[in-house]
Amino acid sequence: MRAEREARNRLPNTPGDGPYPATIEIDDSLPGHVIYRPADLAPFGGGGLPVVIWGNGACADDGTAHRFHLAQIASYGYLVVAAGHWRSGPGATEGPFVQEMPADGTLPPPATTAEDVLEGLDWAIAQDRDPASRLHGRVDTGKVAVAGHSCGGLQAITLAADPRIDTVLVHNSGIYNNQNSPIRGLMVFKDMLNNFHQPVIYILGGPEDIAYPNGTDDYARLTRVPAMLANLPVGHGGTFGEPMGGAVAHVAVDWLEWQLRGDEVAARTFTGENCRLCTGTDWTLERKGW
Repeated sequence: MRAEREARNRLPNTPGDGPYPATIEIDDSLPGHVIYRPADLAPFGGGGLPVVIWGNGACADDGTAHRFHLAQIASYGYLVVAAGHWRSGPGATEGPFVQEMPADGTLPPPATTAEDVLEGLDWAIAQDRDPASRLHGRVDTGKVAVAGHSCGGLQAITLAADPRIDTVLVHNSGIYNNQNSPIRGLMVFKDMLNNFHQPVIYILGGPEDIAYPNGTDDYARLTRVPAMLANLPVGHGGTFGEPMGGAVAHVAVDWLEWQLRGDEVAARTFTGENCRLCTGTDWTLERKGW
């Protein structure tokens, strides 16, 4: 595991393959977070940047743990803010995130919280209003998504009740079916699914994904909002370590383009009998409430 992590850390940061090559940065006004955005902000005057706030797998204090995936999203013209320090890849400003496992078989408490994730949205709104900020007047504060992987997906579910959030992406995650979270200090319960007020997509890694039973159960319980369940049999780690975030990042971008920008071409990934995920791929897709 350590050798694999070190090898991944040596891989260069990627700008994404969208029309707006992305950059990664930290900002003194938002400590403990990493920001992904188009390197050139000139095209986004008048509020062209929707906001995506992100929770990391393991709720880790590493805002660059999913750097390929998040830069891919940013390259399509999004402001992405991840909780955690810059601990992975070239340019890291902090040492690697190390998590001590308790001896009693439980999981350690989250190193980041849902409140940390939400700080990214509060910061983006403040930056849009601040004449001294490079983001002044460039953020579309009315188009907001929350997303996260594994433990970060639980953070995304927790934040879904916020009325400012327009869509939710839950990656390789779901609320524990026995209602007893093994993660110390993280309280999540199935009745929190009633807090969704917006379209949601669960993106799982197939039956080999440790979160598959929880995520599919969550989806089965959703009755109040439009929902989709997309499965790609790649396991719990998704395709986050692949160049440009792999297949999962492309699906996430299409979901955001559809939900936040109303892009009908992107919608075809999910809609219609012959949607892009419906035929000729390893993906399977379930839909309800549309």
